[in-house]
Amino acid sequence: MPGEGEPARRGRPRDTAVDQRVLDVAWDLLLTGGYAGLNVDEVAEQAAVAKTTLYRRWPTKDHLAVAVVTRTIRPVTVPDTGDLCHDLTEYAVGLAESLDTYRMAGRADGVSAGLAAELVAAAARHPDLGDVVRGVHTRRRAMLLARLERATEREGLRPDVDHTMLIDQVSGPIYYRVLITGAPTDRDYAGRLVSAVLQGALAPAAKAVPDPSP
Repeated sequence: MPGEGEPARRGRPRDTAVDQRVLDVAWDLLLTGGYAGLNVDEVAEQAAVAKTTLYRRWPTKDHLAVAVVTRTIRPVTVPDTGDLCHDLTEYAVGLAESLDTYRMAGRADGVSAGLAAELVAAAARHPDLGDVVRGVHTRRRAMLLARLERATEREGLRPDVDHTMLIDQVSGPIYYRVLITGAPTDRDYAGRLVSAVLQGALAPAAKAVPDPSP
């Protein structure tokens, strides 16, 4: 199959074993050295792959990094337990943990955005990579929209609430902390964030938002 952001090609079928070796080596380099530690020459050498082969599949370092991340990214799920506060908190925790994997790659301080910021920059530099990254977010947003539709039907979410705006209110502050401030995005923060958002979104009879803390 073609790699992320790479057009389909005619001819000999692509050797998936080569993909596996390259992406495994690239991920190890990203984990230990961050984006700066990802060196295409070193990837080719360690994976025993010709540089021409590597560049045919991933034309830039950005393309290789994004291919690694789309392969290793932790799935962010949206539970449906019947408790909207709990379910959105679990989503927020999963999102934060997924982003933190890349914030911490190759970094010791846990504050700077690290690889997470580099991936955003790569998506801005290359339209095809932007499409890949937006595709990930589109799939997550679809799950959230479906969950909020059910919450409107059965859990007291006000029918006049803009679901897209509510998703932005939950997700946006987590990206802000990861990419800008470096402030914690732990479960306590996720719970307080979701509770604050839902206080303005639930119908009066449903405004007793439970404490999401264990």
